[in-house]
Formats: sequence, C-alpha cells, structure tokens
Amino acid sequence: MNQKSESELISNRKATHDYEILETFEAGIVLKGTEISSLRNHGGSLQDSYILVSAKNEVWLKGCSISPYRFGNIHNHEEKRERKLLLHKREIANLKTSAQEKGLTLIPLSFYLKKGIVKVKIAIARGKKEYDKRAALKTREHKKSMDRAMKGIQE
Repeated sequence: MNQKSESELISNRKATHDYEILETFEAGIVLKGTEISSLRNHGGSLQDSYILVSAKNEVWLKGCSISPYRFGNIHNHEEKRERKLLLHKREIANLKTSAQEKGLTLIPLSFYLKKGIVKVKIAIARGKKEYDKRAALKTREHKKSMDRAMKGIQE
C-alpha cells in the first residue's frame, strides 16, 4: 500500500503565472493554537504574501492570511500576523543573497502536511514580463487544442 505522505492544504496558484520559479525550498513554520486546525480545513490564502530575511538572519512570512478557526474560542489566532519560518543556516544564507540580487524575490508557493507537520514550500523567483505571460498562455492553449485533436483521432 503506497500512500502519499504529503497533502497540499493551500497553494498560491497565481505565483506560477506571475513568476518564473528558479529554486524551491521546504521550510517549517511556527504556528499558534488554532492556526493548524484552520489550515487543515483549507482556511487560508497566500495571495499577496512574501518572504523577508531579517538582519538577524531570521526568515519571516508576511502578508499571509490564515482565517480564524470557526470552532475557536476567545483565544483564536490573529489572521494576518507575521509567521517565522524554520530553515537551516546555509539555506537562510542562500535566500538572503538571492533576495539582495536585483530582479529576484522570495515567495511562498504552498502550505502542505508532511507526516502530520505543516510545511511551507518557498521559492526564489523572477517576475515575468507581460509578454512572457501572454506567451505562456498561448502555448498552454495550443497544447490543449493539440490534446483535444489527438483525443478526437483516437476515438
């Protein structure tokens, strides 16, 4: 029995449209109280969120929204707080040098469960120009039409 040990909770689908992904990393995240329950119910958004490396070599996830847990009490978490990411020193150094390089940015791609623990997939990315986005859409549409034509031939 081969079970998948990772299950995606939330993804940033717009990231692949707006950015060219150069390198990805897996990071742990510091969560409080009801945040894990809310994430397990797919209650959150990575839209307009980004990653910042501080002067103290700490990595922070900013702009991420994890909605308040429905069944929580008065000790429910704050929706848009900064959350610390957990990485190795060499990974932090790599992210820091990449973030300082012109044209590169750090973005979160998804939250997922790995062996019951929430992880964040982060990426070093370069922003796409408008004409790159149009070209990507055109090639995707062309591929879809080719697949449809091939499917019609096989039937």
